[in-house]
Amino acid sequence: MGHSPLSQPFVSKWASRYRGATVEDLDPPAALSLNPSDTVSLALLSAFERDYTHLTVVDASTRALLGYVSIPQLQAMLDSGRVRPEDEVRSAVTRFQRKGKKFHLITLQTPLEDLECFFEGGVTGQKQEFAVITDERRRFVIGVATVQDLEEFVKRRPA
Repeated sequence: MGHSPLSQPFVSKWASRYRGATVEDLDPPAALSLNPSDTVSLALLSAFERDYTHLTVVDASTRALLGYVSIPQLQAMLDSGRVRPEDEVRSAVTRFQRKGKKFHLITLQTPLEDLECFFEGGVTGQKQEFAVITDERRRFVIGVATVQDLEEFVKRRPA
């Protein structure tokens, strides 16, 4: 009988280095959010200017989080001709699954062990590259944290 990864308790690689640190201690850069009607070329330009690999997409009027755009994926779609630079970004948005899967809330107060667990797939059952940081009520996007941000934090903090 195989065990699902979720049946094993999550063991942090770096727990000794976190010492109570939270997402806020990563000092995550502000999220760069697009609207669904923004163009593919604007998305790419914005991401390259800030060296971001993922951009969040929010509703233009409510600022509600709709999903995200993966820049490597968007570039591949552009290269293959599936999207054009002038197309709206809505054609390339990965929407967040709200039904069935529990949306995992990550805020500035989330302990780094929990963030690491999320990245390692301990929450969703599959590894995650980045996390969207929101307020407690999930009404607005504060920033984005990546696996690399966590690794850099661990490198900077003495064991």
